[in-house]
Parts: sequence; C-alpha cells; structure tokens
Amino acid sequence: MSSQERVRDRRAFAVYKKDGLVSGGMDVVDAMTPRADLVTVPLPGGRKDALQYLQEHQFSSVPVVKPTDDGEQFRGLVSRDDLIANPTEDQLALLMREVPTVTPDTTVEAAAQVAHDEGVRRLPVVDPNDDSDLLGIVTVTDVVDAVAHGEVETDATCADVADEAVNTVYTEEPLTVAERQLTLAQVPYGVCLDDDCAVAGMLTEVDVLDAARIVEGEEETGDSIADQDDDWKWESVKAIGSRYLPTRDVEVPSEPVSRFMTADVVSVYGAQTVREAAQEMIRNEVEQFPLMDGGDLVGVVRDVHVLEAVCHG
Repeated sequence: MSSQERVRDRRAFAVYKKDGLVSGGMDVVDAMTPRADLVTVPLPGGRKDALQYLQEHQFSSVPVVKPTDDGEQFRGLVSRDDLIANPTEDQLALLMREVPTVTPDTTVEAAAQVAHDEGVRRLPVVDPNDDSDLLGIVTVTDVVDAVAHGEVETDATCADVADEAVNTVYTEEPLTVAERQLTLAQVPYGVCLDDDCAVAGMLTEVDVLDAARIVEGEEETGDSIADQDDDWKWESVKAIGSRYLPTRDVEVPSEPVSRFMTADVVSVYGAQTVREAAQEMIRNEVEQFPLMDGGDLVGVVRDVHVLEAVCHG
C-alpha cells in the first residue's frame, strides 16, 4: 500500500477517530484496505467465482458477502486451502469458513498477534458494533508496510527471525515437479538453485498460478504433467498433478522452472534490521528473501517473520 493510499484511507475512515473508536498510535484503520477497494464474491456463488478472483488478484483468500435488503453482510472468507480441501464441492456457502476479525481501533501490533496465532494472512476488519459489516481487510503485507515506514517498531535483525530451513527447487526441473515440492513443504516459495547449487532465482506460488491454465470440465491434468520421454517423468507427480492449486481443473506447464522464476533476486544479510528487510519487501513487492552469508545461502526471511518480530517486540 502506497503512502498516498494510506493517507486516503485515513481520510476515508476519519469518522471512526472522530467518534472516539480509535485510540492514538498505529491502528488497523490506518493500515487496512477499505471496503470500497475490496473485491468480494457474493452468495450464492461457486468455486469458479473464487478461483477467478484468486488468479486475477493473486491473493490467498477472498471475502464472501451476502446481499440483503438491508445491505451486504460479511459471512467469511474462502481460501485456496478451502478449495483444495473440498475439491468436489462447488457451492461457495459450503466452501467458505468463519475467520478471526479485528476492528478499526485494534492496534496493528494486536492484529499481527492475531494473524500470527491463527496462522492467517488476511484479517477482515468489521464494525465493532456489527461484525457482519465489513469495513476492510488488513494483511501481513500491511503490517510489513507499517514496519517499513517506522509506524510499528521492532529491534530485531534478519538473523534473529530467519528460518534456517529453506525450501529449494532446481532451475531445470519441470514446473509441475516444483509445484509439488512447494505444497509438500507447505510454503509458498522455492529458492531456485542452478547446477552449481548457487542461488539463481525465486519461484513462488504466484508464479505457478500465473502459469496455470484453467481447463473447463476436466478433473485430470493428464499429459500436461510430463511427456513419455521426459527425464523428470514421475508417475506419482503425473497422477496427482497440481492438486494443491485452487482446483483440480488446472494445467501446469512442464517447462523448466527457469522459465517462470524471478531471476533477479534481492537477498538480505544477518546484520540487517527487520525494518530494512521490510523496506526491501515493499520496494520489490516480494514476500521473502534468501538470507546470505557471503556467497552462501544460510536461510530465508519471509514476511511472516516480520510479523513474528512485531509480536515479540
């Protein structure tokens, strides 16, 4: 979220401050994306509606609302995980789930704690007097932005928060295989290593979604997984295909990861502050960086690690 957008949001929700619902300091109202800028899916609806939103906007979940004579009512979120867990369910009402919410006067630090504890990336912001009134969404990225701008403080360094367990993929393996590795590792990224085991790029689930193609009316990805003469033809991969994506009705190209990865990767070092890492995340519009020690890959710093730093001070 840009500085201009943040100013706009503050003006748009100044009424909450005027009414005394927001205390001093950095509150969710100052960081969230307001309802006017959100795309939602209405009830009744189906998985195709949610999938279209997820692919077009590259988010992990979408708010679900129900139009009524008295106005719209917020009902919950539907996420990629919900679609994965229920591959044969088409009704949006059965796919969505209730999620934790915050109010405009919740501090960003408190919202970060909720997101961290619940393992979610997006928190709906609702009216404190009516939790069916959706006012906006606050995300992990919004917290990172607040840290980057010094609106939320932390003294942590990248070495303090980095994860030493790094998910990696090979630049020349098929994207279909890399896609499986991302979901089995339960992380949204893979650091791409070349033949010399040097960092050559970064692959994210967004890259996979960008490359994926929806196949109407098909439940199997079939021969798109691997060709008969492909050295990387794994029968198990061919059988399960891209099941971790929002629907089974998806084809993922089998071309090498190097075609889809981001090659120009920004890295961070242990002595850098979390605030500096947050600034780089916002500047480069990414969610994770390799942590390097000299020329060696020693860890990864993700946006959720910034969240942890906020939670722990």
